[in-house]
Amino acid sequence: MRKTAREISELLGGELVGNADVVVTGFRALHRAEPGDATFLVRSAFADFALTSKAAVILVGRDWKEPLPATLIRVDNPSAAFQRLVEMEAPPDVKFAPGVHPSAVIAPDATLGEGVSIQPYAVIESGAQIGDGTVIGAHAYVGHGVRIGTQSILWANVVVREHCIIGNRVILHCGAVIGADGFGFVSSGSGHQKIRQVGIVEIEDDVEIGANTTIDRARFDRTLIRQGAKLDNLVQIGHNVVVGRHAILCGQVGVSGSTIIGDNAILAGQVGVADHVTIGDGAIILAQSGIETDVPPKARLFGTPAVAHGLAKRVGLLRGRLPKLFARVRAIEKRLGLNAGSEAE
Repeated sequence: MRKTAREISELLGGELVGNADVVVTGFRALHRAEPGDATFLVRSAFADFALTSKAAVILVGRDWKEPLPATLIRVDNPSAAFQRLVEMEAPPDVKFAPGVHPSAVIAPDATLGEGVSIQPYAVIESGAQIGDGTVIGAHAYVGHGVRIGTQSILWANVVVREHCIIGNRVILHCGAVIGADGFGFVSSGSGHQKIRQVGIVEIEDDVEIGANTTIDRARFDRTLIRQGAKLDNLVQIGHNVVVGRHAILCGQVGVSGSTIIGDNAILAGQVGVADHVTIGDGAIILAQSGIETDVPPKARLFGTPAVAHGLAKRVGLLRGRLPKLFARVRAIEKRLGLNAGSEAE
């Protein structure tokens, strides 16, 4: 890219503040930007980075009034506007030509829709149905009786086990495993006896599943990922779980069996959820929290066990003051002639 700030502002419908002739030749994040780069500022919490940034141009919100060393372009949504700029220079998306690679192994009774692309060494088992325009990546495995909708993509090394259902426009990233057995055993003195997992996984339309994420099949009925949900890399979903519409589960979240996650809920990185828990619509669980009881709708929780975020912050602040508090208690006990407890040490 080689464009002036004026040209970029016109492309984005922005409001220019500063040197209109400064030239942009690249893109970087705010804290890594070099001379000639464009970047963006979303939250005032990152203003310190903006004050010291070497960027030539910074995209900011319409309401941003503070002066910065770079030329500013005020736009409605700095992140979205920056993405538009990046995509102008990005290489085109990979397009898979329709057809079946000679090395693919496809059962005679599998059904392939119009414009399907089957990449090298993919395996499609008996009774599977692949919808129009769907891509099955290299070394992917589609099990017996699996149904996959239209315009979906299974990237390389994805596994979809027998009888699972995948909707339309679903993206399964590399290494995702859909429909492995749920973790069900009966323990006795002689060991652990496996409970057969006879259910399926169903993934509705417009879901995206990250790399190496695993979604276990139900013990009975189905594990269900509702429309528009987004699951990050390395997420584990146990058997009979329901993930609500447009819910977001970030990296390394672990959800135990028969839990229900509501619509638009957000589980940040490394959240762990016990079995048979219900998390209400719109709830936000902050990173590394542990959930062992039901969560009401729109709650914002943090900690292990998780509590209201505001309370967790206050407790965290008070924890740092405990040594001084114990010292005061010891001094009071001494003045009163009481024995100081060893807990104060």
